Amino acid sequence: MEDLLKDLLLVGWRVLTILPLLLVITLFMGKRAVGGELPVFDFLVIITLASVVGADIADPNINHLPTIFAIIVIALLQKTVAHLKIASQKVDQVVTFEATIVIQDGIFLNQNLKKIGYTVSNILEMLRNNEIFDIREVETAIIEANGELSVLKAKSSPLPISFPVVLEGKIMEDVLPALHVDKEWLIKKLHESNIEQLEDVSLLRLTARRIYIFQNSIKTPPYLYHQLNKGGSLHPH
Repeated sequence: MEDLLKDLLLVGWRVLTILPLLLVITLFMGKRAVGGELPVFDFLVIITLASVVGADIADPNINHLPTIFAIIVIALLQKTVAHLKIASQKVDQVVTFEATIVIQDGIFLNQNLKKIGYTVSNILEMLRNNEIFDIREVETAIIEANGELSVLKAKSSPLPISFPVVLEGKIMEDVLPALHVDKEWLIKKLHESNIEQLEDVSLLRLTARRIYIFQNSIKTPPYLYHQLNKGGSLHPH
């Protein structure tokens, strides 16, 4: 019982000494260390600090002074790297993700998407979070170093609503009946565009009069559209 009480008092003492130290260290490291959208290196610093402090608080057998020394060293390292990033662009590129353009002039840049591990679905969701529901409204979209999507809207007149019917090579069959089209009609339109495989289509959208096709292959135009029948109907023919 006495040993348990000693351990509890020790843990309590460590919490009381560690938290003020962490406050001082966080203020020393600056706003970047407490932002909700952390750069990669700062994120790793926070994880490391949490691991060191958590182990120290949870295990009374761990020596307290080395933990304090480790926290100070981590903070000094973060501060040093932050200054080096400001002084050298090369250092900044090594420890930080670069911004990547994923949409240009309403066209998905599929090679860039693959490079950063994003899918068309990911980008469409992020566009919706930016209150953009049609890719044609986008002049430029950039995935920033922190993973957020920055969007420059195209300067144009309001566009008709379009609906995604093919996404990442898969037909959204639940959408087809609402648009009064079927799978056979869709395949026919793809064949008319010299597209033989659904896997070659990253996104296909329909409006009342047009079909917009975004292809994966860089050997063919990445953006095709076709006027539908004169009446503007989407009914199969």
